[in-house]
Amino acid sequence: MAILDVFKKEDKKAKEAVKEKEAVKNKTAVSAVKGTSINAYRILKAPHISEKATDLSEKGQYVFKVWPRAGKTEIKRAIEKLYKVEVTATKIIKIPSKKKKVGKNMGVKKGYKKAVVSVKKGQKIEILAQ
Repeated sequence: MAILDVFKKEDKKAKEAVKEKEAVKNKTAVSAVKGTSINAYRILKAPHISEKATDLSEKGQYVFKVWPRAGKTEIKRAIEKLYKVEVTATKIIKIPSKKKKVGKNMGVKKGYKKAVVSVKKGQKIEILAQ
């Protein structure tokens, strides 16, 4: 039975190493979202450019795709830091995934989360289409 104990110890060490790596990944993702050391690019993915979004930009509202775990306050801080504007309101919309059929094949179109941010009157955000 002493021979089998060697294998058990190696399995435990491997599992602990994997858990530590996952903990480090989760910790960095959570700290980025919670805003302890805010990095705007970890919260904002890209500006969402569509007809409706361009109409809203004339009213002082801008639309951004954001990471799923981002909250309103983190989004507000990220926009204020990145674009140097004062945010008055933030609204969040979750777009669900959808089933798509191409010929005989079924697929899934990924869902995402977007934020509509209202900026103080007189301020603008310059968003270029990419």
